[in-house]
Amino acid sequence: MSVPETATDFDITSDWHVADPYPFLRRLRHDRPVFWSEHLRMWVLTRYDDVRDGYRDHRRFSSAGSLTVNRMLTDDVKRSLGRHQSFLDDFAANVDPPKHTRMRRAISRAFTPRAVSRLGDDFRAEVDRVLDDVAGKGRADLVSEIAHLPSARLTAAFIGVPAEDEQQVKQWVYSWFQLFLSPQPPERQRELAQDFLKYLDYVDRLVTERRAEPRDDFTSLMAELIDTGPDGLSHREVVETISAILLGGNDTVPNGFANAVYRLQRSPGAWEEIVSDLSLIPNMIEETLRIDGASLGSFRRATEDVTLHGVTVPAGSEVLLHADSASHDETVFPEPERFDVRRPNAREHMVFGYGIHHCVGAALGRLELEIALRRTAERLPSLRLAEGQRVAYRKSLVGRGLPRLLVEW
Repeated sequence: MSVPETATDFDITSDWHVADPYPFLRRLRHDRPVFWSEHLRMWVLTRYDDVRDGYRDHRRFSSAGSLTVNRMLTDDVKRSLGRHQSFLDDFAANVDPPKHTRMRRAISRAFTPRAVSRLGDDFRAEVDRVLDDVAGKGRADLVSEIAHLPSARLTAAFIGVPAEDEQQVKQWVYSWFQLFLSPQPPERQRELAQDFLKYLDYVDRLVTERRAEPRDDFTSLMAELIDTGPDGLSHREVVETISAILLGGNDTVPNGFANAVYRLQRSPGAWEEIVSDLSLIPNMIEETLRIDGASLGSFRRATEDVTLHGVTVPAGSEVLLHADSASHDETVFPEPERFDVRRPNAREHMVFGYGIHHCVGAALGRLELEIALRRTAERLPSLRLAEGQRVAYRKSLVGRGLPRLLVEW
């Protein structure tokens, strides 16, 4: 598969880019570290230092409206969505201080070290339950049968989604992901848009119910803060926060787990090394997050003309802080395409963001990944990739993930 040579060929949904974008990104970091992407209709920053500075400079690179990535939608679908075509307008990652500060303070109440530890215990039980179900089969789709179930169940329980609604909510979340974050034909967009509206209506009703009759869950905790003064939250802010956390639990952690297993299995001796020394897992997780593009990056909007490397990004332009490219910047990570479970600075990737927009759930995500990999290595030490399968990453605006990975043991 030939790899294009110039920035004009930048297309994150093309087959060659999904398969292996890193040689191409290396050339861009050297020759065009700041460039205009006709494909995304935005400017792209590719070097580590520029991406990091963009994350922490919210004065020049604003988060307000940064998640409104609806350029792939048809006009017909945009009309059907109405005000919801700009999804997550009131989510913490999509706003600047002081609104961001207020929202992050509220959300952080649910992610204290004690609460994260308790959720870790619950997640461990879910992982063991899933492994109990598949261990005797000797073969499974790692993605659908092992990776997704524990995280989806834990997230649903944490939010307060009743067990009988879990599967439907999971399907709606998947529709949301497909609608906004992966290219779809017009007819499929219309179907997904209807699912998305049903999902928002469900979360809206859940918040209303918990506000009237609180329970011991995250939705009730957030609902208690609605209309409570300057430090409180609005109803829509709570709805969008819950919607986003459900997306993370059904996508980010499962993808990280499947990517890690796939990377270990195709790196000679790496899986056996982890099985024999489980203490390597935490740093190995950081290395797989770094090398496998668990996050493409973050979108921002330039509030003024910004000149970098002789190129001016005009005020009002949308900007991609390309964290995936930054994680392969050879000036920070020597031999960036080499998988090294002991890489000393692996944690310096920006998969979870940086600065004030560092993901509030990062500690829980890391803990879940560690538990899933540790329990899988302990209980399925002979795990290996099934022969004869074609493994391909999905096409997505947010990061690399595997729709399917057959394994045996």
